[in-house]
Amino acid sequence: MGEPADSASLSAWGPILILLVIAVVFALGTVVMSSLLGRERHGPVKDLPYESGIVPSGDARRRFNVRYYVVAMIFLLFEVETVLLFPWAVIFGGPSAANRDSVLLAEAFAFLLILLVGYVYAWRRGVLEFD
Repeated sequence: MGEPADSASLSAWGPILILLVIAVVFALGTVVMSSLLGRERHGPVKDLPYESGIVPSGDARRRFNVRYYVVAMIFLLFEVETVLLFPWAVIFGGPSAANRDSVLLAEAFAFLLILLVGYVYAWRRGVLEFD
């Protein structure tokens, strides 16, 4: 079927298992002790949804403009771009053949060009303008 696990590899996982058990016991113990020993305080200010001292105004279920979500998606797009360019930058400067560097540079410019086209499209459609 399979090779028997040797005791050396199993003993390497022992400290991790102990740490995991301690973390779970500590987390559950803290929650249980807090509910048993802690006082519940209620009052007109404490029962408000926010404890910042500002009385909430309006309904929490109000509708947002769709442009808010579109701007959020564009922001995430450029964040993903940044995350994807970091590994590229690390590999690009490293010791390698010149042939690989030219391919990496072409891929990076193609990636940036696609993102630039999407940004210009969103800009021309007026997505980034708020009234």
